Amino acid sequence: MDAIDRTLIGLLQEDAGRTYADLAAAVSLSTGAVHERVRKLRQRGVIVRTTVDLDAKSLGRPVLAFILVETEGWITKAVHRASIEDPRVEDLHTVAGEANFLMKVRVEDPAELQRFLRSLYDVEGVRRTRTLMVLDTYVDRRPGVLPVSGESSPPD
Repeated sequence: MDAIDRTLIGLLQEDAGRTYADLAAAVSLSTGAVHERVRKLRQRGVIVRTTVDLDAKSLGRPVLAFILVETEGWITKAVHRASIEDPRVEDLHTVAGEANFLMKVRVEDPAELQRFLRSLYDVEGVRRTRTLMVLDTYVDRRPGVLPVSGESSPPD
């Protein structure tokens, strides 16, 4: 992956709806060359999917919380299954430390968060939870490519 690929990925992360012509102008290549580069990035699995970011407030789910979930066993299929079935759960990670899982949830209000937490205790194997409710978000980004040291950027 070279500097042009990195620039293309960055531009697509900012707005996946950009046209190949727009991308081509940004990196001083032909539209066909950019199309081929993006196709190869998809083929190699660098670009996994094209999606949109939605505004949680507009969708009626402005409350964001992270929940540490302690379970009886290392990994429980019940927690995994319950997370997949509940659309309020955005992410579920197995973690090392005091808890077994880290869950990211978005809900309508604190009362719904409380209902969610109560339902979590109905899941087999859940022993304890600790919740961090987000008050404000200052940085929210997806993984991006970092420039390789000494790599020059494409021409302006």
